[in-house]
Amino acid sequence: DTIYGATFMVIAPEHDLVKEHKHRIVNISEVEDYIEKAKLKSEFERIQLVKEKTGVRLEGLEAINPLNKKKIPIFIADYVMITYGTGAIMAVPGHDERDYEFAKKYDLEIVEVIKGGDISEAAYTDTENGILLNSPILNDLLVPQAIKKMISYLEENGIGEKAMQFKMKDWAFNRQRYWGEPIPIIYCDHCGVVPVPYEDLPVTLPMVDKFMPTDTGESPLANIPEFVNCECPICHRPAQRETDTMPQWAGSSWYFLRYMDPKNHETIASQDKLDYWGQVDWYNGGMEHVTRHLIYSRFWNQFLHDINVVPFSEPYRKRTAQGLILGADGEKMSKSKGNVINPMDIIDEYGADTLRTYILFIGDYEMPTPWNENGVKGCRRFLDKVWRLMPKVAKDTEVPQSIEQALHKAIQGVSEDIENLKFNTAIAKLMTFVNELQPLETIPESIYHALLLLMNPFAPHLAEELNEMLGNKESLVFEKWPIHDPAKLVERTVEIVVSINGKVRDKITIATGTDQPTVEKLALELEKIKDLTSGKPIRKVIYVQDKLINLVI
Repeated sequence: DTIYGATFMVIAPEHDLVKEHKHRIVNISEVEDYIEKAKLKSEFERIQLVKEKTGVRLEGLEAINPLNKKKIPIFIADYVMITYGTGAIMAVPGHDERDYEFAKKYDLEIVEVIKGGDISEAAYTDTENGILLNSPILNDLLVPQAIKKMISYLEENGIGEKAMQFKMKDWAFNRQRYWGEPIPIIYCDHCGVVPVPYEDLPVTLPMVDKFMPTDTGESPLANIPEFVNCECPICHRPAQRETDTMPQWAGSSWYFLRYMDPKNHETIASQDKLDYWGQVDWYNGGMEHVTRHLIYSRFWNQFLHDINVVPFSEPYRKRTAQGLILGADGEKMSKSKGNVINPMDIIDEYGADTLRTYILFIGDYEMPTPWNENGVKGCRRFLDKVWRLMPKVAKDTEVPQSIEQALHKAIQGVSEDIENLKFNTAIAKLMTFVNELQPLETIPESIYHALLLLMNPFAPHLAEELNEMLGNKESLVFEKWPIHDPAKLVERTVEIVVSINGKVRDKITIATGTDQPTVEKLALELEKIKDLTSGKPIRKVIYVQDKLINLVI
């Protein structure tokens, strides 16, 4: 549907086109240098949305947009993967953020083909129900209609055909190593490939003193005759076992089921325990690991459900993933890039609690975020403030209403943020509360103790030390989490705006819920308001309770 907006092509560095037309590429040395650098990056590094897009134009080669017949440049760029689709994409910068960023960097044409945005400012990507423009055979069609018409046009004119693409990859399930589940297959010269009979399962690893790799590239099991040599279960002639083992994915694809009943020697887990413990309520893990593990474990779980081994088809109720902490340069940490942060160095200089607090405060838990040394120092200053409040703590001190309200506001905010993995904003709310305690000459012990409970998930060493200094012998981890009182969150006083003819002239603090006549009387007693209304009749009074009062003169 957006093909009229395609203004350049991008191919993966590994694409065969480069090899096939090497003699035509003017800047081939620059291109080959880029390809070598791309080989050093992992797939995760290459497809990160946050990283700066890089590429090299294939000078001497051009593509032709089959709809408008325009010649457009071809680039290689490492954010295109050879393993997905054809390893080549048409770039539509007007409606794709990555393409837009790339086009801006290399000063390439940007064409709007779907109404609704401002492509001078950013790519317009909310296009699902947009209307086409600058697309001769598609103009004024909705996107779904345009897609259908374009596919028909391409097929009728022999330009292309409808297809479906999947991101799934083949799974190499065998490993040439000792540690791993044996693959229950037997090779017989007479019967061919024969599965190990069900009653003979599981095939177990032999106990050996040496499980080093072989010189032939085979599994170490290939060097153990008593394991390899066996009898064919069909013809009972001499046969050989498969010596490769399963990958770590095999065990990790169902371990969460085994956790429910780890000592059961009859089944994965008893039905009672599967009914009680399953499903997994919350799955959290890093993106580099989680994506495939979710696919594989879901596959295994659904198979086990189909054969009535587990009572639920979906293994997980909820899934989240933590973002990657990048180097200070915004790139993934790597020894080769020299941007790795050694956590022990941070602990030695600032303390373990500072490191822990900063990692949780650095940004949105689920988004990649660059390391910032100044942020570490800021978290250390925050923890120092909490420590310096300790000498002010006193028992039997009256709790100011404003501080009590601030505490319950912090309890509510921190509790909700922790539940929603918004650790950065939870810590920000604690920082705000600590700042409100700063001016006090004495701090009630109950308030400070509640602060330590809220601090404990983020800075446990500091919180426990201060709790002990308060004379408490029980660890904070065994205490009940504080619960806010909604009644304590209600503002007892409020500051409202006093305006004349819609223009703000002053402000006044009143008790919450004060009626209009009382507020009007108080407003008219203000010196500024007296001066501006003197000798002028008030024609109308507009009062929005607890918000503003406007005098029309």
